[in-house]
Amino acid sequence: MNWVVILAALSGAIAVGAGAFGAHGAASEQAAAWLKTGGEYQLIHAVAALVAAQMGAKGSAWLFVAGGAVFAGTLYLMALGLPKWLGAVTPLGGLALIAGWLWLAWVAAR
Repeated sequence: MNWVVILAALSGAIAVGAGAFGAHGAASEQAAAWLKTGGEYQLIHAVAALVAAQMGAKGSAWLFVAGGAVFAGTLYLMALGLPKWLGAVTPLGGLALIAGWLWLAWVAAR
């Protein structure tokens, strides 16, 4: 099984669900904004992970999946009412996403 592709596909599904919840069921404007931002980043990076996996850049693909989960996941959790200190973890996901793009550029340049 190609776990990175499976997880990227599930990530895309979660992103669409989060965006829909943000548009139609969020408890506040702030929660809706967190869901929208998380959904956008997660969906973009789910697609990027699929492309990276097809290019043979598995490390980049894994960084996109993991970074998207951490970045978006912390925003989703805060939107659901968990403590706002989780926002301090969000940038770690962002760093993984940046590292994934840099890794993909390195693979493409080789």
